[in-house]
Amino acid sequence: LWPWLLASSGLSALVQLVTLPFFPDSPSYLLIQKGNEEACRKAIRKLWGEGDHQAEIDDIMKEKGAVASTKTLRVLEVLKERSLRWQLYVLVTVMTTLQLCGINAIYFYSFEVFHTAKFEEYLIPYVSLGVGLCEWSSSILCSTLIDRFGRKVLLWGGYSLMCSVLALLTMTLSLQHRFFWMHYFSVILIFLFVVFYGIGP
Repeated sequence: LWPWLLASSGLSALVQLVTLPFFPDSPSYLLIQKGNEEACRKAIRKLWGEGDHQAEIDDIMKEKGAVASTKTLRVLEVLKERSLRWQLYVLVTVMTTLQLCGINAIYFYSFEVFHTAKFEEYLIPYVSLGVGLCEWSSSILCSTLIDRFGRKVLLWGGYSLMCSVLALLTMTLSLQHRFFWMHYFSVILIFLFVVFYGIGP
């Protein structure tokens, strides 16, 4: 089953490969990058149907003017630019915490936790698949929550809940030899951690 499951990802790539030539280019790309207004109008008509789309074209022209007046900075210039310092700090902090949040350790050790929880050997791959499905579904849920609560609330909430879950998971893994039910609690915490990771970071 696993070879077929891994090969199934190639199906979506094949669908994209076949259908992509039939999709129109982005109108903003055609107008801003290529400078081809006629192709831009044609793409807009293909995407939005016939009608007067001058307002959209005017918006793209404003965007083109803004892009033309913006200076492109090199990496060292970005690091030296004082006006971009806080944005750079925020970006580095978010990317660093994303790498060090523990999701890779959870995925790496989850098989061992499931094995210790006395799951049957043939069931462990399906439980691991369930963990992946949890992350997928929570990521979809995040796309609906982000408009309502904002990115900052989801980041703070996600990281706070992930820290709490990791603290509890450390405790349950330490006590799993004393209480038999701690194994199952650890499994639940793994699923919760993955859900909070998908919703937050």
